[in-house]
Amino acid sequence: MKYKLHYGKKQYLYTFLSIVAVLFVVRLCHPELTRSLDKQTAVSRTAKTPLDSVAAHALMTDSLLSSPYALPRDLSTQPLGRRHRILSVPGFERTFPDLNDVQIATAQRLGVKPVQNREVASHADYHQLVYIGNSPYYDLKRLDHSIPYLVPRAQMLLNRIARTFVDSQMVKGVHPSKIIVTSLMRSKDDVALLRRRNQNATENSCHCYGTTFDVSWSKYHVIQDPDGPRVRETRNDSLKWILSEVLRDQREAGLCYVKYEVKQGCFHITVR
Repeated sequence: MKYKLHYGKKQYLYTFLSIVAVLFVVRLCHPELTRSLDKQTAVSRTAKTPLDSVAAHALMTDSLLSSPYALPRDLSTQPLGRRHRILSVPGFERTFPDLNDVQIATAQRLGVKPVQNREVASHADYHQLVYIGNSPYYDLKRLDHSIPYLVPRAQMLLNRIARTFVDSQMVKGVHPSKIIVTSLMRSKDDVALLRRRNQNATENSCHCYGTTFDVSWSKYHVIQDPDGPRVRETRNDSLKWILSEVLRDQREAGLCYVKYEVKQGCFHITVR
């Protein structure tokens, strides 16, 4: 009489549990085998999913922004006493043409999720954001329609622009003034309220993602020595020309998008 092999649910369960027990013992005795396998799996996944263009560009931006800051050479110390000339840019709208639809794709890719209102924002997890306050290099205007936060990459860009602006004025023989930041991160309610007063404001704003800030081109804050005589303020037109040179250089270096806002009197800047 031949024996008929019966392999039912109970035998299948016993086999499965035996295999799991063996694998558990192998992992317990030789953990380096599983680490090596995990590492190979991670490498293969990375190879299959390469970085997109926005993420790849962001790595380049981070490298430039985190590099040591180099002060420009002061030509006023040269024998002829020459200084850099104030040249401005060929045209503000032509030099800074980056519209919202260009900036929004990068903002959504590199920024945080928009919050509904400031109350929600006050309880949000800000580990992805940096608080923005007054700085030795820039002043913060009273924020009626935004929140004083940016993603770290945008905060580093703001510092770079502000420092370079001060240094450029000194190289050009101009008594330095600070830029004024007029807008930072916005909640959805901030955007809705702003749209009631400003028809040009867009509902899908780059400011909602913490990657974007506005810098005034019409107003500046002169740096005064509290113990020295009061100095005359430089004409706003001259400061606007110097600021435009700084922003052009940062944009051409690939660090940001810039839009020249005529009616709002500001440069609209999104970090890349």
